[in-house]
Amino acid sequence: MPLPSHRLLSGRLGLWWEIFYRFGPPRWTLYMRNNWAGKRLVIALPYLWLVLFFLVPFIIVFKISFSEVRLAMPPYAPLWEWISEKAIDVHLNLGNYLYLVTDDLYISSYLYSIKVAAISTVFCLLIAYPMAYAIARSSPATRSLYLMLIILPFWTSFLLRVYAWIGLLKSNGVINNTLIALGVIDEPITMMQTDFAVFIGIVYSYLPFMILPLYSNLEKHDFTLLEAAADLGAGPIKSFLRITLPLSMPGIIAGSLLVFIPAVGEYVIPSLLGSSDQLMIGRVLSDEFFANRDWPVAGAVAIAMLILLMVPIMVFQHFQSRELAGAK
Repeated sequence: MPLPSHRLLSGRLGLWWEIFYRFGPPRWTLYMRNNWAGKRLVIALPYLWLVLFFLVPFIIVFKISFSEVRLAMPPYAPLWEWISEKAIDVHLNLGNYLYLVTDDLYISSYLYSIKVAAISTVFCLLIAYPMAYAIARSSPATRSLYLMLIILPFWTSFLLRVYAWIGLLKSNGVINNTLIALGVIDEPITMMQTDFAVFIGIVYSYLPFMILPLYSNLEKHDFTLLEAAADLGAGPIKSFLRITLPLSMPGIIAGSLLVFIPAVGEYVIPSLLGSSDQLMIGRVLSDEFFANRDWPVAGAVAIAMLILLMVPIMVFQHFQSRELAGAK
């Protein structure tokens, strides 16, 4: 068999290439080509991961959501009990889900969580789009630096970053002390324990999840289309609205869902920065599990929240599939 140009390599590298091409690929490579067992094993690993860490916990929580609360360990009654060898007594409690619909606390918590997540997503989009567009139009060397700065906050603890905002927003924090020193205000502004602080924390924490999908989409655009539009008399605003914005819709939807879905169930930021009278559903879920020890109601809250997020998750998967198909 004639050797390729790799044979021209000197030293040990050229020798190894010669041996490889003369004696053929290793046996395991031939085995992988001729047998589907290895491919099936590779495909089975992510499915096994999903079964162990998503499907099994989901089934457990789903079962608990139909149980009755009990002052015992665990704090819920079993769904079925064996009365005899041939008879099973089933205790199916649907009151936990009815309780979510009739109690104003849970309804207001769900609505408040959706409102906070939606407003935070809009702010993230307004801030992230110009940043992603600027990164996509920059030179390759500068682009790498910008992307590193975007990812840099993930190198520190999420909890530490939220605590840093407490030091900035509290009454004697950095922002109030700076404004008082400059003479802009006479007394501290109340920013902690407000919706403003929650929005600031969520937007800051989830902004990279909006920037990266937008950049991934904008970086693939053919910018000669904008030059052609300019030659035809279209201004920058019209070119953006007619060309750039429609082409970037998959990135906008993907980034918005990546922010909205986790923001709905956010627990740390509202607990540390928000007020105690406005509860998001993540805080309610935690209180039911650990404070009230009402695991059946907590399970019903978790299942209802998952059902609520199923639609945006399916939309995200749809547009992600379209994005991957377009990349190919």
